[in-house]
Amino acid sequence: MKLNRTTQRTVEILKLVSKNPEGITLDDICKTLNLPKTSAYDIVTTLAEMGMVNVDKGARQRYTIGLTAYRIGVNYTNNLDFIGALEPELKKFAKEVGKTVFFGVRSDHEVVYICKSEPENPIITTATVGTKNPMYCTSLGKAILAYSDEETLRQVMGRIKFVRKTENTLTDPESLLAELDKVKQQGYALDAREVEEHMECVGAPVFGADGNVLGAISVSSLYKPTEDYESLGRLVAGKAGQLSKLMGYIRKN
Repeated sequence: MKLNRTTQRTVEILKLVSKNPEGITLDDICKTLNLPKTSAYDIVTTLAEMGMVNVDKGARQRYTIGLTAYRIGVNYTNNLDFIGALEPELKKFAKEVGKTVFFGVRSDHEVVYICKSEPENPIITTATVGTKNPMYCTSLGKAILAYSDEETLRQVMGRIKFVRKTENTLTDPESLLAELDKVKQQGYALDAREVEEHMECVGAPVFGADGNVLGAISVSSLYKPTEDYESLGRLVAGKAGQLSKLMGYIRKN
């Protein structure tokens, strides 16, 4: 069977871009895949227009995997019943805690909300399924980063552009790294009103069967000074542990 050359090149470019979360230039794409620059440019421009890749316009344009490509991957995992296995548990947990529950995964240097489950009388939250938020100021992002391998952490840290969203937002790499150490010690992460002044979120990592962090769950609600966020953190971490087991993760002592 004769394969279409342009389609082959497109798939090869997407694979290459997906392996470079820090971004890759057009010149590096051409060099790695031995492609003519004109052909490669036409392909990545089309991919960018379709949302399959993102374009980071700096001194040299760099390409990263796009949300459309990620959603296609999510549809694949849905077919494997990955999300289908989590959603009933998230719905039960939202009802149990009386707060909105999210499940999110890393997409480059951001977190993408994949599932959202609400209690009967939910507090309105700005995050919706499919949207992204920075990793450095969300409990989901911190929980994922804290348990990522060193190479992934290095790449993500290199991509983060710190922006102060509230008075509580972490704004430098040193503060974030110190926070991630704390997350590993206690098993859960906090968004202590770092994205929105009135919202507090608690997140914990979910691991896959291969032992790598798969994503994270979080509980979001209006900030209350009287809320025991340490107890809530332990509760969320416990639920994340149950979900990890559901995903086939076996903790090594």
